[in-house]
Amino acid sequence: MNAPLPGHTVSNPDSAAPVRALLEVDRVSLEYRTPQRVVRATHEVSFAVDPADRFVLLGPSGCGKSTLLKAAAGFIAPSAGEIRLDGVPVSEPGPDRIVVFQEFDQLPPWKTVKQNVMFPLLASRTLGRKEAEQRALHYLDKVGLAAFADAYPHTLSGGMKARVAIARALAMQPKILLMDEPFAALDALTRRKMQEELLALWEEVRFTLLFVTHSIEEALVVGNRILLLSPHPGRVRAEVHSHQFSLHSLGGVAFQQTAQRIHRLLFDEQVDQPQLDLRFQDIRLSC
Repeated sequence: MNAPLPGHTVSNPDSAAPVRALLEVDRVSLEYRTPQRVVRATHEVSFAVDPADRFVLLGPSGCGKSTLLKAAAGFIAPSAGEIRLDGVPVSEPGPDRIVVFQEFDQLPPWKTVKQNVMFPLLASRTLGRKEAEQRALHYLDKVGLAAFADAYPHTLSGGMKARVAIARALAMQPKILLMDEPFAALDALTRRKMQEELLALWEEVRFTLLFVTHSIEEALVVGNRILLLSPHPGRVRAEVHSHQFSLHSLGGVAFQQTAQRIHRLLFDEQVDQPQLDLRFQDIRLSC
């Protein structure tokens, strides 16, 4: 019997019954092989993502956050521990977990925007052509690209390509949307706009999001919960509740103080913890 995870259940204000976590990562260690040796990317990482969470994995380069996301997608098998979705162990990729990567040039250039969004629906035989077209147009409208349905990817800006990728992912109506530094390649202004649009879309659709970033500011803006990972190999340092922050918080004193404390936690510096809203205390494990 696996030990219960922190955050395993969450109270539902409309019901006395607890709500089970949607995604459970239970003491997961991940490794990859180089020509010289086996490298441990993460060590015994545990966390739980509840339905409609905007859960962020935050840490420095090389801490294993993207590797964790790929493991949740089913692309990588843990060397130890288990990942469960709706209580079922994850063993392979599936349409219930859709990944949005940071490279938006993965959109086939010979397909229109609408055809790009329709493609996974047709390839997975989730819908017939007519229903797939209707759903594609619905989600293109959600991301503000209905007028560009018949355009080709080479005519779009980076931000527009990002919106197509998000529409394509949401059209599959996955149980959880996995985003791996999706806005990292965009310029600062476009990145800020995409963060705003992602949050507006979440307010409307209330999808469950697992989001990877190495930007403390982006984590505070996008997430309602943030898991802090140590430098390589990634271990859990703390979980921060950030639901009180938004794009309107940028530049505020509380926002900047929290960002500074997160930086100290990430890099194991001295921090005055009682002032920070943490679910876990700083574990202070050595790397």
